[in-house]
Amino acid sequence: MKAFFKSKLLIFKRPSGTSRGVLKTKKTWFLLLENNGIIGIGECSPLSGLSIDDRPDYESKLKEVVEDPLKYLNQPLLLKNWPSILFGLEMAFLDLENGGNQQIFPSSFSKGEAGIPINGLIWMGDKSYMNEQIKNLLSRGFHCLKMKIGAINFQDEIEILKQIRQEYKNEDLILRVDANGAFKPEEALEKINRLNKFNLHSIEQPIFAGQIQEMAQLCRKTSIPIALDEELIPIQVYQDKVNLLETIKPQYIILKPSLVGGFKSSEDWITIADKLGIGSWATSALESNVGLNAISQWSFIKHFDGHQGLGTGSLYTNNIESPLEIRGEEIFYNSHEKWNLDELL
Repeated sequence: MKAFFKSKLLIFKRPSGTSRGVLKTKKTWFLLLENNGIIGIGECSPLSGLSIDDRPDYESKLKEVVEDPLKYLNQPLLLKNWPSILFGLEMAFLDLENGGNQQIFPSSFSKGEAGIPINGLIWMGDKSYMNEQIKNLLSRGFHCLKMKIGAINFQDEIEILKQIRQEYKNEDLILRVDANGAFKPEEALEKINRLNKFNLHSIEQPIFAGQIQEMAQLCRKTSIPIALDEELIPIQVYQDKVNLLETIKPQYIILKPSLVGGFKSSEDWITIADKLGIGSWATSALESNVGLNAISQWSFIKHFDGHQGLGTGSLYTNNIESPLEIRGEEIFYNSHEKWNLDELL
């Protein structure tokens, strides 16, 4: 088996605001495994300032992995501090096993016969820009919106949510918010209570990750279901995952395979969460269409309830051309379209 990697700088069509700053570009790496003329492609896609493997020696580690990929496949704990590389390696191997056609998890989705409902994502910005995004998503047929909060004035965010709910009732539109850890622990419950009047489905990561007891207390007292996101990222050992969920007891967890160490690691989280009565859903983490495709196919076979966070493929000016497309509020794999992987091969 031969292995090698290539990098690509993805360029956002429009700068995208989060509570950690504005994103204009994103670097990603593609790990390729070749055996008997078949090439499997995986994507290693750390998020700057968020992934635990967002490190200056990232490419050095990739060089180690491609020298002996089977060693790391057989001993995934060697990559416990490199979750996005483990994800890319796992993806590349699954693609190779299935013929190198980006059919990672064959299903009626990957055959183009079924779609996956997704939420529309409202990026942070000034009030007019956020309202512009909302109108656009609603006109396209989305029935679930996720709004990032915490970067502009909280009262402005309240007004935006109030405006949405005046026009769209709970039964017509599902609303989620994602604070990305923007609230201070001492103010979080009061802010959640103020948000509660808008019949929100959930709030993601209201306080910064790592404040375990504070988050546990919030989850006990909250009036809005809380979904853990960043909280999961540094936890790579199975028993530590058990301990975290047993301690915090959130209402939901959100799985981003690039950040938590791939599909096997994500499935460990699901197993533990199911035993504790905790719901879950999947979200992409600004991968190119290569990673988004794999996560979408996996999401479909896991039969998650509700809308998934898989609408990131149209963010870039120079994404890898793929059969993925959004129709209304669903992502589809158009089996009549082809991949353009020339720049990677």
